[in-house]
Amino acid sequence: MKIAITGATGFVGSRLVERLHSEGHSIVVLTRSVDHGRRVFPAAAFPQVDIVGYAPQTSGDWQAGVFSGCDGVVNLAGAPISERWSDEHKRAILDSRKVGTDKLVEALAQADPKPQVWVNASAIGYYGTSETSTFDETSTPIEDDFLSQVCQAWEGAAQPVKDYGTRLVILRFGIVLGMGGAVAKMLTPFRMFAGGPIGSGRQWFSWIHRDDLVNLIVKALQDPQMEGVYNGTAPNPVRMGEFCKILGSVLNRPSWLPVPDFVLEAILGDGAQVVLEGQQVLPKRTEGSGFTYQYTLVKDALDEIV
Repeated sequence: MKIAITGATGFVGSRLVERLHSEGHSIVVLTRSVDHGRRVFPAAAFPQVDIVGYAPQTSGDWQAGVFSGCDGVVNLAGAPISERWSDEHKRAILDSRKVGTDKLVEALAQADPKPQVWVNASAIGYYGTSETSTFDETSTPIEDDFLSQVCQAWEGAAQPVKDYGTRLVILRFGIVLGMGGAVAKMLTPFRMFAGGPIGSGRQWFSWIHRDDLVNLIVKALQDPQMEGVYNGTAPNPVRMGEFCKILGSVLNRPSWLPVPDFVLEAILGDGAQVVLEGQQVLPKRTEGSGFTYQYTLVKDALDEIV
């Protein structure tokens, strides 16, 4: 296959490119910085990767033919949410996803022939947060908070690809576990014997190992029966306190020093809501698609990572 990928230099995207390249697929990496893209994917190591510059939120010449001849598109691009949410950064979080996807769909309209499949990232923030509710792919949001609005706009921006005969798969990512991302930020305090649950510890932590998420993306590209929304989460979410206890045991460190809400809020502002409130999300459609997980238990995932 020939696959175009946005967000390819990120935590999930870079592993996806490695996986697809190792299987002999051709990849078009769309990036704001060609130099950065080539540093991440040097030509000697990645001869089947083309690095193409684009302006994610601006119409322009880059759109002409960028998807022509591609079998699939994977859209992972978006500003990070794990930063303090100033008004400016909230606008960047929304626009990088909504406007960025709008511009990619404009490019799809110009493609000839058009890709057969479009895999669009979203997030379990779509559902809102709850300590008591359980969500699956059929659930509607229980509240209309900022992240839910972002996810709804992001998914809505991808819907027009179906008008061009392109199969659309939307994957709502949970917390992605790998050597990097959320785990990397938690390792240092645990290794200094200062780790512990964040907030109350009772909030749900819906996670997925990065390799499982990459495998799910590849399945979405290759399985013509997959269409619509699928949760990119493992089938066994845990509460934050349990997650931190298991992480401590894997590291042979105690999990005794809770991180108070006000500390996280001072660092992340409104963004602390993602960690402090959480949601229990089950991947019913994902399991129903025949997808096989490598890591269904968080201890097994952390053992592999750490």
